[in-house]
Amino acid sequence: MAEPVKRSYDASRRREAAERTRLAILAAARALFVEHGYAGTSVQQIAARAGISVDTVYASVGRKPQLLLAVHDMALAEGAAPVPAEQRDYVRAVQAAPTLIAKIETYANALARVLPRTVPLMDALREAGARDPECAALHRSVSERRAGNMRLLAAELRSTGEVRDDLSDDDIADLVWSLNSPEFFGLVASRGRDPQQYAVLVTDVLCRTLRARPV
Repeated sequence: MAEPVKRSYDASRRREAAERTRLAILAAARALFVEHGYAGTSVQQIAARAGISVDTVYASVGRKPQLLLAVHDMALAEGAAPVPAEQRDYVRAVQAAPTLIAKIETYANALARVLPRTVPLMDALREAGARDPECAALHRSVSERRAGNMRLLAAELRSTGEVRDDLSDDDIADLVWSLNSPEFFGLVASRGRDPQQYAVLVTDVLCRTLRARPV
């Protein structure tokens, strides 16, 4: 009778060990991408930093583009591991905010925290895509995923009852998608604005554009 319990226990230990290995790989990849950039980092370096084999990196996370995506999603999650969008703390904070302005301010402040870390990664992925079709496809996929998430945000903003009736959810989503893009953030930064000033600008644009005027 003890045999099934032993197998269950062993399986649990294997899953925990596999997760520790995956987190070690992601931590190593994040550190090396910060230190040397995407182009200057190899999978061999990541494996060496994590103290494992290259094959284990591939089996646990994937090739270099998948490693970059995981590190990108770690930055969005503001934690040690990537999580789905609905589980991110700032997403839950936006949902909990009571008014349109509060939701927009919460979201814009989150962008000010995460974009300085994610934009260089996306820029590196876009540049790598000029030579690597897998990187190009992954860059397009992340951009489309972001667009889909913006439709969810649009519905959340509309739930306040304060959004203009003449704007569709797609209108709202496309506007936010443009403002939170790596390209727009880079342009604003190139004009000497820091992340918090970027957040103030995004908040102002969204509040002025989306909020229904009092009758």
